[in-house]
Amino acid sequence: MRVGPVGLVKSSEEEVLKKAALSASVTHDHPKGGKGEQATALAVFMARTGGSKDAIRSRIAAHFGYDLDRTVEVIRPDYKFNESGHGTVPEALVAFFDSSDYESAIRLSISLGGDSDTLACITGGIAEAFYKEIPRTMIDDVMQRILSGLRSTVIDFQKPLPVSRPI
Repeated sequence: MRVGPVGLVKSSEEEVLKKAALSASVTHDHPKGGKGEQATALAVFMARTGGSKDAIRSRIAAHFGYDLDRTVEVIRPDYKFNESGHGTVPEALVAFFDSSDYESAIRLSISLGGDSDTLACITGGIAEAFYKEIPRTMIDDVMQRILSGLRSTVIDFQKPLPVSRPI
């Protein structure tokens, strides 16, 4: 959920995997939790550096053993809240793979239900890196709803990151 920026700022797959594992060790000190963090950061990195959806899907499935040959339509009927990385990250990735743009990625991830804020965070990080933008209307709406202190924190945090456009 919080590891996406690792894929934005690191310059090699090796660095991404190492820093994602380090990041995971603080809150997800379990091999499967670390695996999810690494898969997410690697997907963001590959999306940012021009990887196709097929390339990202193949690399993540091969390296982490996730079943990514499903669709949101197949997952949705039986998906329940799952706090584990192996029960959340693959589903978030599938939502990204099924999407056509940033907004559809977020909508698909949330439509699964369960831990929808986590799903949307994971999917959204990958989608922004891949599609290279968040719709301005979505940014404006969120920025109007958050407290001014948090708004300035978001603006300051976003400055050094290679994201789509200034908030």
